[in-house]
Amino acid sequence: MHRITFNPKQCAGRPCIRGMRIRVKDVLEMLAAGATETEILESYPYLEREDIQASLEYAAKQVDHAVLSLAT
Repeated sequence: MHRITFNPKQCAGRPCIRGMRIRVKDVLEMLAAGATETEILESYPYLEREDIQASLEYAAKQVDHAVLSLAT
């Protein structure tokens, strides 16, 4: 995931794409709103297909954690 970068002085340290000021969250929100990969790439010509894929992979890894339940 070398395409996902973190810089505390950029976008408040949120994960970004290749050091640019476009956050992983921005890409994910566009996809969630129904934008196609082609539409995103046309709107943001500096992005690459691999950036979108890296955003999805990053999100998948963020939600892959155990959920603990306390028995009452």
